[in-house]
Amino acid sequence: MKFLFYLFLVLIIYTMIGYPILLEIMNKIVPKKDIILDNDYRPTVTVIVPAHNEESVIEKKILNLLSLNYEDSSLEIIVASDNSTDDTNIIVKNYEIKYPYKIKLYSVKERKGKTNAQDEAVRIAKGDVTVFTDANSMLEKNAINELVTSLSNSDVGYVAGKLVYTNDLPNATSESEASYWNIDLRMRKIESDLASITAGNGSIYAIKKDDYIEIDPIYSHDSVFPPKFVILGKKALYNDKALAFEKAGETDTDEFKRKVRMSRKIIMINFVDLKKYNVFKNGLFTLFYFSHRTLRNNLYLMHLLVFISNLFLAVNDSNPLYKIVFIMQIIIYLIAFIGRKSVNKYVRFISYYAMTISAQLIGAYREISGKSKPFWGKAESTR
Repeated sequence: MKFLFYLFLVLIIYTMIGYPILLEIMNKIVPKKDIILDNDYRPTVTVIVPAHNEESVIEKKILNLLSLNYEDSSLEIIVASDNSTDDTNIIVKNYEIKYPYKIKLYSVKERKGKTNAQDEAVRIAKGDVTVFTDANSMLEKNAINELVTSLSNSDVGYVAGKLVYTNDLPNATSESEASYWNIDLRMRKIESDLASITAGNGSIYAIKKDDYIEIDPIYSHDSVFPPKFVILGKKALYNDKALAFEKAGETDTDEFKRKVRMSRKIIMINFVDLKKYNVFKNGLFTLFYFSHRTLRNNLYLMHLLVFISNLFLAVNDSNPLYKIVFIMQIIIYLIAFIGRKSVNKYVRFISYYAMTISAQLIGAYREISGKSKPFWGKAESTR
């Protein structure tokens, strides 16, 4: 029990504090590998927007894509409607009639989730490069230019842009998510500069069509593609000049549901493409992936084991340290529960962190019980 307690306590501290510090140190002492990019590279591009019942934002999304600074004749837009039952298809169809050579509605008859909708849309895409973006994410005018420039080097297989949260009236939930996300983006930037990123984000990313790989639709491109391309000998980059703007979840309920959905395969994702753990082949990427993804994906388990082992030691060991630490754990969890609406940013961050761990735990339970699904309800407060 002592071994379990100290092992997982150290791993939690390393994951949340030690690894970000380690990255900052490495960023100062490890030489960065320059990647030669061609700023004049302008391939044909297909933008794929998976959508399920997005009538509230789909027109704004289409207008946003039509306003981008990319050559008209080189840009195709496909809205992959995943069995939408609202007016999404009607809205897209009206724009398809108006822009017949640029906009296409592809209707997925059977709802199988976002990844399947993307797979089916890629099969009919004409562009040499495929850009993926969510219906509620608005791209900055030069976003596609930045993405394709990153792909101009044949050693690059995947590029993710930067998602910026832009809530009109920030609240405790959206501010906590934005703070957490900004820390994560800083880590991605360093990982990208030194090796490859360990995960992307669904709001804005791109690959060459010839490099596209169909995966089990229960998984997302965000978590599977970066390590998969590294295994194939290519880089997965982060381009912080390719911008997408989106609202963070504004309610605890929306944000909690989103995190549970993100954790739908939180156990098995550790075992997908085991070659990602080959440090001799992948170098720093393996360290980055294990620290940033494997350990973080298992925070729920580590916290659970620390709590149980601490409880056992508090009851059965005479050392008062274990009782003190256990009481501290109880206090922290109470603060997290009570302080969800607190004006104190530190209390809110503790609450947000506890919510993340709880969502992981529920995601793991659903995976074990066979309740994980490839599709989900969208967070309405992000629309």
